[in-house]
Amino acid sequence: MLSMTCYDLHSHSNVSDGSLSPTNLVKRAVDKGVDVLALTDHDGTEGIALAANAAKEMPLDLVSGVEISVSWGSNTVHILGLRIDPQQLELQQGLKTIRDYRVGRAEEIARRLQKAGIEGALEGASIYASKVMLGRLHFAKFLVNAGHAKDINDVFKRFMVRNKPGYVPGQWASLENAVSWIIQAGGQAVIAHPARYKMTATKLRRLLTEFKELGGVGIEVISGRQHPEEIKRLASLANDFELFASCGSDFHSPDNTWVELGRLNSMPNSVTPIWFSWRS
Repeated sequence: MLSMTCYDLHSHSNVSDGSLSPTNLVKRAVDKGVDVLALTDHDGTEGIALAANAAKEMPLDLVSGVEISVSWGSNTVHILGLRIDPQQLELQQGLKTIRDYRVGRAEEIARRLQKAGIEGALEGASIYASKVMLGRLHFAKFLVNAGHAKDINDVFKRFMVRNKPGYVPGQWASLENAVSWIIQAGGQAVIAHPARYKMTATKLRRLLTEFKELGGVGIEVISGRQHPEEIKRLASLANDFELFASCGSDFHSPDNTWVELGRLNSMPNSVTPIWFSWRS
């Protein structure tokens, strides 16, 4: 592959919490100059077949992916699976356990919001959700449109963080299970947007150590909007732990104008991009 190839290895469709259908996501990626796109919906792979079918008719290579929610200590982290077999049984069984948990979590969020005087949250959030996933962003859309908050950011500050009415702590997959499911599905496990986790440098290195020992192979060095110093720090960690470097916009919606498909910083020359491992 040529060095000028545009890779975006982290994106979402309306199968999870994105706003575009898998088909329209692929079309937009082509319009924005993306050559290789990974569809990495949260805890589900149902959009991949539609995206792959659309990509056949366009100048774009689709990478089958997923983003798995993980509980690691007191933190929620996200692990990307790239180049997975979406039909692999252990992966699908694992993802189903997370989606089943999401149903109960959504009911609890609605119950807590009702206790705070907000009625109809579950039904209201469901309007914006797919059949596969009902998450916090769908509740946020309901709260904004019902006039309880001015925008999505306002929702998360006032309702969805610790000690606020709609906060329910996550109980997701273990790091060991998430990495194992990805490997069993023939994929590569990558830590998504590590700079967003509220961890000390020591704790992040501990996460990377455990991740590598379990078979993880990559770290997202570039994700959406990032300061150059942040990229430099993550590139250094990629080298320290001998991990491949990945990049992805984490695109969800055209409404979020500061995060766009293919709009990414250049990969530092000091790291080994994960797609170098695909050449063989």
